[in-house]
Amino acid sequence: MTTSTPLLVSVPTAQLRDDLGELPDGVEVIVWDMQDAAPRERFDMVVPPYMSMTGVIERLREIEVGLVQSQSIGYDNVEGRLPEGIVFANAASVHETATSELALALTLAAQRRLPDVVRAQDRGEWTGGGAPGLADARVTLLGFGGVGRAIAARLKPFEVHLRAIASHGRLQDDVEVFPLGKLAEVLADTDIVIASLPGGESTRHVLDDAALSALPDGALVVNVGRGPLIDTDALVDHVRRGRLRAALDVTDPEPLPAGHPLWDLPGVLIAPHVGGATDAMRPRIARLVRRQIDRLAAGEQPLNVVLNG
Repeated sequence: MTTSTPLLVSVPTAQLRDDLGELPDGVEVIVWDMQDAAPRERFDMVVPPYMSMTGVIERLREIEVGLVQSQSIGYDNVEGRLPEGIVFANAASVHETATSELALALTLAAQRRLPDVVRAQDRGEWTGGGAPGLADARVTLLGFGGVGRAIAARLKPFEVHLRAIASHGRLQDDVEVFPLGKLAEVLADTDIVIASLPGGESTRHVLDDAALSALPDGALVVNVGRGPLIDTDALVDHVRRGRLRAALDVTDPEPLPAGHPLWDLPGVLIAPHVGGATDAMRPRIARLVRRQIDRLAAGEQPLNVVLNG
């Protein structure tokens, strides 16, 4: 990628601009939330708002842009929609740790029945009873990219039996990774499945009725990837029959509408897509944007490119 002087960068908030700190000479950072027309006809890099692509593609079509630096890891909502010639980079390195934290938190909360405990506390009731727990559980990670590997690293001290499923089989980070073709076979020997795959047509409903049916009775389904990884109607059916439990940070549809059965079904824990929403995000996204600026200013290729014009 070639750039001209000055290097023009847009960020969606004044906070992110300030978080970037002192920048090299010849770099101009402009705050543009992409809700209105662009303040310039050309940008070397555009950082869209976090968790919102509303109007972004349309704005990008109106100007000349070199690089779009997303604040999210996933990019299924832009693939095939970007104007020709634009390079798109995701936010790998920003959200993996926080998302894996939530995956572990959801899993522990469900396995130790913490939602029931909290509801009992609200009623002022002292309730006991057992729980499945996490130690010795057979855990399968559906997806072994950055988030999946971060989840694996946090699960290992809990003395679980850990395996993974990804696009191709391998041994990585001391974890046996099976190819997707063995999904049903692996799920049949699984107590907890944690999905972190990206979205898109290739992964839509990877956990369909057949896959969910392969899980043993009482298994826990955790999703911190994308809502459409799971066939929601099939999941509702399995949970309603008491076959499966679920702990979900993402859903399909999303946001989950009022009155949807997932809100009220016993054995379901819902988080409102907050996997990356911790205090670590601000400094981490600022570091990534700053690194990209430094690389562009030096005439180097950007990091994390996932779509190349």
